[in-house]
Amino acid sequence: MTAASHPAPTHALSTAAPGFLAADVGGTHVRVARVEASGDAAHPVRVLDYRKYRNADHPGLGAILSDFLGDGMRPAHCVVATAGYAREDGTVITANVPWPLSARQLETEVGVQHVHIVNDFEAVAHAAAQVDASGVLQLCGPHSAPIGPTLVVGPGTGLGAALWIPTAHGPVVLATEAGQASLAASDALEMAILRHMLRGRSHVSVEHALSGPGLINLYTALCALEDRPALLGSPDAVTAAAIAGTDALARRALDVFCGLLGSTVGDMALMYGAHGGVYLAGGILPKIRDYLRDSTFVARYLNKGPMSEALQRIPVKVVEHGQLGVIGAASWYLGQQPR
Repeated sequence: MTAASHPAPTHALSTAAPGFLAADVGGTHVRVARVEASGDAAHPVRVLDYRKYRNADHPGLGAILSDFLGDGMRPAHCVVATAGYAREDGTVITANVPWPLSARQLETEVGVQHVHIVNDFEAVAHAAAQVDASGVLQLCGPHSAPIGPTLVVGPGTGLGAALWIPTAHGPVVLATEAGQASLAASDALEMAILRHMLRGRSHVSVEHALSGPGLINLYTALCALEDRPALLGSPDAVTAAAIAGTDALARRALDVFCGLLGSTVGDMALMYGAHGGVYLAGGILPKIRDYLRDSTFVARYLNKGPMSEALQRIPVKVVEHGQLGVIGAASWYLGQQPR
């Protein structure tokens, strides 16, 4: 699930772009950095200090930001990229973050003058173009494409997606709720899994399969269909067993995951007209990059009838930059400033 951005007030933004705080809040981890403007248009953000926190170890985001800053001076501004839906009052409706989020409460708790909230994948979309060739894995398509709408999508605790759109007045990023769309099955096994997931619920979303918890859902469904106990209880355990070949159902679950991801990303690329490229981000894919490359992902991505020719012209890459979220949040913040 992703959030609409909470715009930074114009009067609150410094034209001098002093150092500020950027945080990427996911369902499992929070990544925090102290950053500043670099003056380089291609890579506008310079990271001064960076740290990764486990959500379960802290009572809230305020405690994490306070720990990161310690007893040092507080920057005037903090931008937070998060999964959820940002209200006008600065609070966030979220299904994947473990604690309530409020911009105003964070200002008071941490001692920062202005906290701004931005959509998590909107932030990633602002950063994707800043990752050089060493930070990506090419899955299919040409190495480059004409400048055009670029899709950023990826599974983590949920499934996020955003579209980067170039305009004559600078890029615009469209945040989406693509993870909440209905999951579509393409073969008999996927249909059986979907039927199993529909027991007890009226709607199975894309992220109910294409996320960390979604991988567990796929594994659990396969175990139920085979009338076998589900012995693995975490996405990491399923992934490790699949890659090692020690659990046949874990391997089948990861195969289904990769196939569904390819099919879904192909649908999104067509729906959004993403002829500028597709970047795959999120916390899961870098861990399975080789498995994904050798899976049915590409075949399923291209399996769109006569439109497969159009998809062949779109570069599809896995983004592996660990600081992408905070760099994207910082890039969004800098883009709000008067020019």
